[in-house]
Amino acid sequence: MPGPLAGLKVIEMAGIGPAPMCAMLLADLGAKVLRIDRVEPSGLGTPRPPRSNVLLRGREILPLDLKNKAAVALALELIADADVLIEGFRPGVMERLGLGPEICHARNPRLVYGRMTGWGQDGPMAMAAGHDIDYIALTGALHAIGKAEGGPVPPLNLVGDFGGGALYLAFGVMAGWYEAQRSGKGQVVDVAMVDGAASLMASAYGMFGAGAWNDRRASNITDGGSPFYDVYECADGKHIAAGPIEAKFYAEFLTRIGLDPATMPPQLDRAHWPETKARIAAIMRTKTRDEWAEQLQTTDSCVAPVLSLAEAPHHPHNVARKTFIEIDGIVQPAPAPRFSRSVPPTPTPPRAADPARAAEVLADWLPAAAIARHRAEGALG
Repeated sequence: MPGPLAGLKVIEMAGIGPAPMCAMLLADLGAKVLRIDRVEPSGLGTPRPPRSNVLLRGREILPLDLKNKAAVALALELIADADVLIEGFRPGVMERLGLGPEICHARNPRLVYGRMTGWGQDGPMAMAAGHDIDYIALTGALHAIGKAEGGPVPPLNLVGDFGGGALYLAFGVMAGWYEAQRSGKGQVVDVAMVDGAASLMASAYGMFGAGAWNDRRASNITDGGSPFYDVYECADGKHIAAGPIEAKFYAEFLTRIGLDPATMPPQLDRAHWPETKARIAAIMRTKTRDEWAEQLQTTDSCVAPVLSLAEAPHHPHNVARKTFIEIDGIVQPAPAPRFSRSVPPTPTPPRAADPARAAEVLADWLPAAAIARHRAEGALG
């Protein structure tokens, strides 16, 4: 069956990180996404075979030289028939290409124009270069992650690029598209990773404002400070994640690892957290990770093994849920979330930009006569 976004037409301007992740999410759920890429390799990202660039799955790629006026005219014709455009350039780049919001909305008033940047379209840092680590640094998120005795620890690029960026871009353009169905008018959606990462910190800021969150790393309930929300080393040097926050789950966790809850300090007594953590850590080192997992992971102890990227796809729960799939020989996360009725098909593998396939790629967007016209005008090289 077609996915829930079947019929949605999206133009993606090539970039790295959050914009292609957003495009992948939309394509995974059935949207028709066309990625307009550079004619020459940009050197962006980590060099790898096209099939392993998972963020590019599920869509066609059209290489265009946007310094060529004929190619810009073709891009505008495609945009005129799209529901959504997403771009991840610095402010002003699309305008200099002749593809800014005013020009695009003149051709397509219903277009939702999604702009993905690190710092936003305005502000004193808007034009500065940056990456995920910089954006989350400005929000308090990076400061809050890490051990007490060390500095902040970058959480991969999950919080800025993908959480605060791609997910907010996807949510923003779909909200804009929903509104356009009623108003008949498109709009610009200004998505900044710094804004999204700050939004993800809403709960922490709420607790901080209430005096329930300490502004020091590893001194709070969910930042590794408490004994009931931390990672413990096992006998084999591997690790178990334990998160029994609720009192009844914490009591079950203690009982199942051999500690009598009645003999332990009160759960929320921070003064005794180091002592409690040391007692739990000593017990966890008596068995291997997989022995503890076998004993605890299907109980209400809130415990799971810490798996590597190589291990995770083979865990029985992930296998049963089909959380990972293999496409063209590359094991990768399956589309999410799940739908009971409009189930999207398995994504097609990522493709390399291939000028020789331009007519084939455009066949889903333009009639044959228009493709021939653009070729004759030099838009396709």
